[in-house]
Amino acid sequence: MGTNDQTRSLPRGLRLVAVAGAAALTLTAGLATPLDPAPQQARAADDGKVLTVAVAQSVDSLSPFLAVRLLSTSIHRLMYEYLTSYDPKDNHAIPGLATKWESSPDKLTWTYTIRSNSKWSDGKQATAEDAAWTFNKMMTDDGAATANGSYVGNFKKVTAPSPTKLVVELKKPQATMTSLDVPIVPKHVWEKVSDFSEFNNDKSFPVVGNGPFTLTGYKADSYVRLKANKGFWRGTPKFDELVFRYYKDQDAAVSALRKGEVSFVAGSPSLTPAQAASLEGADNIQVNDAPGRRFYALATNPGARAKNGKKFGDGHPSLLDQRVRNALFMAVDREAIIEKVFQGHAVEGEGYIPPRFSQYYWKPSASQKLAYDPAEAARLLDQAGYKKNGDGKRVGKDGKPISYRVLCHATDPNDKAVGKYLQEWWGELGIGVQLNCLDNVTDPWLAGKYDLAFDGWSVNPDPDFVMSIHTCGALPATPEDTGATDNFICDKKYDELYARQLAEYDPAKRADIVQQMESRLYDLGYMNVMAYPNAVEAYRTDQIKSITTMPAKAGNIYGQDGYWSWWSAVPADSGGSSENASSTVVVVGVVAVVVLLAGLGGFAVMRRRATAEDRE
Repeated sequence: MGTNDQTRSLPRGLRLVAVAGAAALTLTAGLATPLDPAPQQARAADDGKVLTVAVAQSVDSLSPFLAVRLLSTSIHRLMYEYLTSYDPKDNHAIPGLATKWESSPDKLTWTYTIRSNSKWSDGKQATAEDAAWTFNKMMTDDGAATANGSYVGNFKKVTAPSPTKLVVELKKPQATMTSLDVPIVPKHVWEKVSDFSEFNNDKSFPVVGNGPFTLTGYKADSYVRLKANKGFWRGTPKFDELVFRYYKDQDAAVSALRKGEVSFVAGSPSLTPAQAASLEGADNIQVNDAPGRRFYALATNPGARAKNGKKFGDGHPSLLDQRVRNALFMAVDREAIIEKVFQGHAVEGEGYIPPRFSQYYWKPSASQKLAYDPAEAARLLDQAGYKKNGDGKRVGKDGKPISYRVLCHATDPNDKAVGKYLQEWWGELGIGVQLNCLDNVTDPWLAGKYDLAFDGWSVNPDPDFVMSIHTCGALPATPEDTGATDNFICDKKYDELYARQLAEYDPAKRADIVQQMESRLYDLGYMNVMAYPNAVEAYRTDQIKSITTMPAKAGNIYGQDGYWSWWSAVPADSGGSSENASSTVVVVGVVAVVVLLAGLGGFAVMRRRATAEDRE
């Protein structure tokens, strides 16, 4: 599914308790530190090989039923198998927990053959019953449907006639049946959970799973520790332990990489141009810079509301006028953002899906495009009735000068940099900008107490999830609940298109409908995509000999649609290549090359909104 790359939405029950971030203890330190009060306990058994990843995003939840942030969903891909996976070379669907699948002629019944060589880490066999229970729980429990409910909303019945046979009956055709990005959990463990909206899966270790790694430890805003699963059916990872260590200060994470205290750093979610430049040519450090799977956007408050019709929040009323939203975007110089903020490590944003996914990538026509045009933006504002007063300030219908509150992630330097440009550009229109940079923007976002906000998602090969978060069905049930919505958008025409694409099996026809959805989002102006950032990351070649990128050509390492990077990583002192590793790897000594497709004009990258990410 899509993944939110930002530190924002938390499931219901987590509003009052901050469930924090991923990070790891310093495994090589011999003395206690603030992050490592007991380093001896953190070491892998027998001083095994440890791969430490520096991250700048907190964990929202370790429950796969609740988590939406990129870091969290990436960890779940390591812990649990999905029915299918994506080939790391080109993203096509390949076997996961299911070895094969077939549909009935009317496409309403899907039968999956569940592999017999996958076991849970407690020794019990993983079966079709586990998958059936996972889906049925999501279908019948609103708490369990928090993160991935859109995948099962069209399910009519799910059964497991035998340990190796899973049958899913649909209400109507559903095109995502080979890309159900839902972690399958062990029934014998999770059936003991009483409240899925509250359970975060972070108190008892090790956590039972069947992925390439087993979760063995977690401390909020400090670390997540996983151990290689020697019984993983695809093969045992070459690193004995994988640790995600949280850094609030991204420069500190880069410094830790230089010192060899961490093996890999990805930033939040990418390194800044200055950080990447400082690492280029450094001893034993490889920089990977490639088109990513994210978009970077400004989200406009459309008037927060719930399914029960109740409105809440305090978004500025002027933003309910499409002319105002379009005017604001026309006063954003996206080329300047690419050049001055991302310094070329991105391409100009247009549609909702990054150009990396060429099948679904969409660009507005010349007549439709909201090109940078401050004069036209001013004209639209005048037309909408928001004119300047004698002091040169735009005034609202209440006669007061307009000043927008913009939610900003305090840990993301890009937000702050772009925010300063917004103050300049919109200031020329006579509009004030108040940057509200917070460590945690969750509370004001969920409460609808913002005017605009920086947003970003990692997009999956199948775009259904990131498109679903803008449907009316994703709204919270009541103002007190948390829905799957990203930004409270609810548009009847968009919903009609969403339903059509979900039921369309013809790839070309479905892609066309998805592009129509992107066009609709673009015209509505509630989600203004400014850039598709590159995936800029770095690792130590004296710790990691080779590692898989996804896709094969110019792909990312962190936040993949699968577990390929960390599962395939070969320790530098291994003496040979991994027999498990994919043939597609970044090899020491080979300089990473940014490959940009012709016609893109110069990155690219969504679950939960990790901002997705992918949720991813």
